[in-house]
Amino acid sequence: MVGVKLLGVSLSPFSRRVEWALKIKGVEYEFVEEDLHNKSPLLLESNPIHKKIPVLTHNGKPICESMVIVEYIDETFEGPSILPKDPYDRAIARFWAKFFDDKCMPVVGKAIFGSGEESDKAKEELGDLIKILENELKDKIFFVGDKFGFADIAGNLMAYWMGIVEEASGNIFVTNEKFPIFCNWRNEYINCSTIKEYLPPRDAILAHFKARFEAAQK
Repeated sequence: MVGVKLLGVSLSPFSRRVEWALKIKGVEYEFVEEDLHNKSPLLLESNPIHKKIPVLTHNGKPICESMVIVEYIDETFEGPSILPKDPYDRAIARFWAKFFDDKCMPVVGKAIFGSGEESDKAKEELGDLIKILENELKDKIFFVGDKFGFADIAGNLMAYWMGIVEEASGNIFVTNEKFPIFCNWRNEYINCSTIKEYLPPRDAILAHFKARFEAAQK
């Protein structure tokens, strides 16, 4: 599809959300790698409010915020549906997507990158959030229906990135002994045929975050 451009960072879970949606729909696009330390004029012009990736431009018109972009892609392009057709199922998918972004994302950041009491408190809260996810996932792999969809895309940081960043930090909190259902879901997630070949290289993410942690200790 001519006229589709994605401004992003290849190792970012937020950029990957959009890429996966484009892949599911079979949309051809141009990927523009952004340097977040030296943001391009195009990014700043396309997202003047947040000045963040990802940004999708379609026929020159910018759309911002990863899950907003995913919905736009689903509604705009032909191909397999990402959000369910049933209105109730759509609402449930949006609920879990917001749960990941509004509840889980801030806590994961504090648990892994925080220190002292802040980190300890965040890990306790993260454990409670994972238990909520385990209760939802105890008898299924996908959040809504029988295929990888909207809520699953939103869960990519928890499913793939979080474990790698934990390893890079040298402080593993989420283990199979503590959270067996969640860990099984993570394994199923990364082996899902819909996205498996589009996951960023694990070693590259690990090296990136190891460098960040080492720099922070200097």
